[in-house]
Formats: sequence, C-alpha cells, structure tokens
Amino acid sequence: MNSLKILVSAYACKPGQGSDPGIGWNVSRELARQHEVWVITRNDNRFAIETELTKNPVPNLHFVFYDLPTWARLWKRGQRGVYLHYYLWQIGIYSIAKELHCEVGFDIVHHVTYVKHWGPSFLSLLGVPFVWGPVGGGESAPKTFWHDFNARGKVYEILRDVARWLGEKDIFVHLTARRSTVAFAATQETGERLFALGCKRVEICGVAGIPKSDFDSLAALPPAGQKPFRLISIGRLLHWKGFYLGLRAFAKLNLPDAEYWIIGDGPDRSDLETLAKELGISNQVRFWGAQPREKTLSLLGECHALVHPSLHDSGGWVCLEAMAAGRPVICLELGGPATQVTEETGFKVPAPEPEQAVQNLAGAMAHLASNPDLQVNLGQAGQRRVKQVYDWGVKGQYFTQLYEEILSRAVETSA
Repeated sequence: MNSLKILVSAYACKPGQGSDPGIGWNVSRELARQHEVWVITRNDNRFAIETELTKNPVPNLHFVFYDLPTWARLWKRGQRGVYLHYYLWQIGIYSIAKELHCEVGFDIVHHVTYVKHWGPSFLSLLGVPFVWGPVGGGESAPKTFWHDFNARGKVYEILRDVARWLGEKDIFVHLTARRSTVAFAATQETGERLFALGCKRVEICGVAGIPKSDFDSLAALPPAGQKPFRLISIGRLLHWKGFYLGLRAFAKLNLPDAEYWIIGDGPDRSDLETLAKELGISNQVRFWGAQPREKTLSLLGECHALVHPSLHDSGGWVCLEAMAAGRPVICLELGGPATQVTEETGFKVPAPEPEQAVQNLAGAMAHLASNPDLQVNLGQAGQRRVKQVYDWGVKGQYFTQLYEEILSRAVETSA
C-alpha cells in the first residue's frame, strides 16, 4: 500500500518524555517513517518539538499547534483544571481538523493522547476511518486495599471513580466509541469498558513503548554485583503506587544484608519513611528522592530487580525500562504492568487483598535473592520481550498493518 495521509490528535506530545507526552511524540514520529502525518497538538509543546525537529528532521511529519484563547484558560494552573482544558481543546480542534481534511484528504484519523477512555474525541465526526487509542483508565485499585489508604488517598480514589463515571455517561464519549473503527485498550479492564461504551472492535495494546536509543542505553548497563542483593522502586510516592506493599514485603525477607532503594518524591514520602522505621528496616531502605533520568538509570544499574507494586497503572514505563536493562520485574497482577511482565521476564503476583499481596511479593523477592542464575535468565528474556513487542518501531509497523486492513475492508465493502 502507498503512503497514507494520517491525522493524529495528540494533546500531549513532547520528545524525550515518558507517559502521555512520550506516547504522542513517539507514535507520531514512527508513523511518519512510512506515511505523511499531520499532528494537532498544543502550543505548549511547540518549542520542544521544533527544537527536536531542527536537530533531527522528520520530513513527513507536520505539526499544527492550537490552544484555547487566553481568556478561556486563565483558570488552568499546572494539573489543576487540566481535564476541562483537554475537553474544551478537543472541541476547539474540530474546525481546524475539518478544514485540514478538506485541504489534505486524510485516509485515517488516529486519536493518540490523552490515553483515557472517558474523554471524547470530536475528530471521530470527520467521516474518516477513526482509530482510538490505545486508551486506559479502566483500571481501579481493588476495594480490599482501600482501608490501607490515608484520607487523601481515599478522596483521590473517590474523585477518580466519580470523574470516570461521569465521563462514561457523556454522550460524546459514547459517540466516539460507536464511531471508532478500532479502539485499542491498554488493559483488559479498559477493554471491557470500551465494549460497554459501544465500540465494535477492541484490541488490547499497551500504551507504553521504548525508543531504540533508550533500549540501547539501558541494555548497555552492566550487571549488578553479587552482593548485596538490592531491590529498587521508581516512581511518584503516591498511595496507588503501592510502595508501602513493597516495604512490608521486604521486611519479611529476613535478609539483613539486602537493600531496598526507592527513587521518587511525593506526598506519601513521610508516611513511607515512618513505615520503614516501624518495620525495623530503615537501615536497609534508602529514599533517594527525585533524581535526574541519568542518575536514575545509573542507580537502576546497581540493583538486581525492580519492584513495582502499582494498584492501577495503565502503562508502567519503568517496568519496560527495567526489562530493557536486563532486570527482572516484580509487580502485582493488576493493570498495564501485568500485560508487560510474563513468567519468563519476572513475577506478576496475585493481589486479592493487601496481606496476600505482601506475602506474594515477599515470596518473589526471596526466590530471586536465592537464585542469581534466575535473575540473569529473567533479565535476558525481558530484554528480548521489549525488543520484540515494545520497541516503538514495532508498534509503528503494527499500526500501519491495521490501517491497511481497515482501508482494504472499506474498499471490499464499497465494491
């Protein structure tokens, strides 16, 4: 099939980033390797994008920058009001996309970011085959864990559930679902919600990926030494990241020479430090705080395995980075990490309730600590899996094959 004309909606799109901005950038760049791609994104992303394209041009990649008028976004401060801003931005880009479609004549429209299933994309109304996602957001912390959360954590979970419930009642979200030719879900939980919203075809596809340059850097990290056995967790210190479960599991190991490093900062840091003291492991646990990416990767290289006990991650980029670095991953059998980690690459442990999750995490830690050869085998398998499944180039080719299938079916239907 010849090069296609593709319109991408990417509210978040920024080179060199993880999470939504990284998804927006990497998907757009990979698609432009084979197709003519136009990306509608926000003005806030302009400087980073234009700087990167000056250094590393991508001839087939075109950007249209749009934001709401100043008076309509005065109330937005950082993350405060971001979802309302996102909703209004989606409305605002429709007329731009319609004009652009009249001029270019797009073959495919693909909504890429934000990656949440309970926000609409008005570009589904353009009358062009519409691809939605991958999107996430259908994952929830099991209710059996709520009694462990402090008041702030419980309020967060309640507000998140309410926001999702309201989003799923939005007529335009249902319209987006019904008009999607294919919807990609980050997890099975989100996939079930997409079917309920009216999507005709849902495919499971992880939101996270690793650029080849990052993979090469991570794969070049040297093996950790034999001793001490050292675990690491990386991420914001929030209740739903589950680091308190990792600490409780580590305390059960009874390995006085073992160490547990935690990189990141957040509102739960003081609670976690207090918990480490109460568990009698404060001399084995080191809180590094937030660190630059280079330092974080260097510290990862000194550890034997990643512990990522998140309760509702759609993505889990850090798991892929650890796997690319040849480190086994220990996670809960929940959300996006459970789709990334396999028996060959690490441990995804059942988490029906907190105490059982802690026992299962501790068992996985102990098994790794006593089996250096297993650490190496799991790490090597993780590198292979990332290269075969989560390389952004592989994902770009996957989307291209899907576009070809969609357009071939459209031709057959019209014949």
